[in-house]
Amino acid sequence: MSKPRDYDEPRRPAVEVEDDSLEELKARGAASQSAAVDLDEAEAAENFELPGADLSGEELTVTVVPMQPDEFRCARCFLVHHRSQLAVQSNGREICQECS
Repeated sequence: MSKPRDYDEPRRPAVEVEDDSLEELKARGAASQSAAVDLDEAEAAENFELPGADLSGEELTVTVVPMQPDEFRCARCFLVHHRSQLAVQSNGREICQECS
C-alpha cells in the first residue's frame, strides 16, 4: 500500500523571488511555454479518448476508505463531508452547508 499523499505539502521548492530579476523569470516562463508547444500532435492524439469510448477492457483500481466517525453523507448532493460542514439535521437527514 502506498503512503497517503499530503495535499498540504508544497509540490515544489519555493522560489526566492528576491534573487531573480523580472527578465530571468520571463525567460524561464517563455522556455517552459515553448516546450509545451513543441508537443507532437500524433502523440497527443493517441492519449486522447473520446466520450463514449469502449473502456470495457480497462481495469480501474481504487482504494475505498470507509466513512469516518467525524464525517456525514449529505442527503442532497450525496457527498461525504466533515462534521464541521453540517448545516441542517432534520428527520434524520443531514445536509451540508453548500446544499442548504
